[in-house]
Amino acid sequence: MGVDLLNIEGLAALDRGSPVVMLNLMRFRERSLDGDGSGWDAYLRYSALTVPMIKARGGTLLWTGDAKAVALGVPQGNVWDYVALVFYPSVDAFIEMMTSADYETRCDPHRRNGCADHVIIATSEAYSKFRLPA
Repeated sequence: MGVDLLNIEGLAALDRGSPVVMLNLMRFRERSLDGDGSGWDAYLRYSALTVPMIKARGGTLLWTGDAKAVALGVPQGNVWDYVALVFYPSVDAFIEMMTSADYETRCDPHRRNGCADHVIIATSEAYSKFRLPA
């Protein structure tokens, strides 16, 4: 799990200039791999560094929350601790952030220390009650 798992081929197939909302699904480690608190503690350190990077690229954190239970479907393999929706003005803005040296050296170590699993799914808007900037 990590930036090395970034699906550049899949992202390249998208309209790279179009806005995107990334659905983040996270499962935390009980203890951070670096021994500094829990997985959640490490994720909070990651977020403190990453949110300003998102905003600097014109993105924003739309929503976060605790994942409570699988309501429909097979629970095995689909149990998550936390969910986040993050808007980026373009797929390129997301790729640029994720592949930046700053992200890789400052942010990603905290994410790796805190998350046992982290899946990010690129989505395009079909309907929204919220109007996002174009």
